[in-house]
Amino acid sequence: MHMNLEMNESAEARMVVQEADLASALPISEEDNFPEVFATSRMIALMELAAARLMQKALTEGQLSVGVGVNIKHLAATPKGKEVWAVATFTRMEGKLYMFTIEAFDEAGKIGEGSHSRAIIATERLLAGASKRFSK
Repeated sequence: MHMNLEMNESAEARMVVQEADLASALPISEEDNFPEVFATSRMIALMELAAARLMQKALTEGQLSVGVGVNIKHLAATPKGKEVWAVATFTRMEGKLYMFTIEAFDEAGKIGEGSHSRAIIATERLLAGASKRFSK
């Protein structure tokens, strides 16, 4: 059932920071060196997940929402083993884009904030387009 999102409606996503979620897990070569704290990329993924959960009620069969843009500030470090959560709040439409304010927290306070945009896509069309890009 397709339903529109309400202005200022929000959803959240929660997780406990694990070893794989740390910035120190990101290096792909010896010159890469990052601290043992919650990675910005994982925080952004959690923020996107919160927004995607909110968008589920706007989808019809065969559709998904995909992230289009992020503008994020990572404000504070979180160690392994602590719970973190993200809250996405729907703010407006810009053409076909759904716009969100997103924030992330741990038990000590706010750790991130910013904005995020998502679009609704036909799943089959997206997958076909991705395959076509590499079959030329």
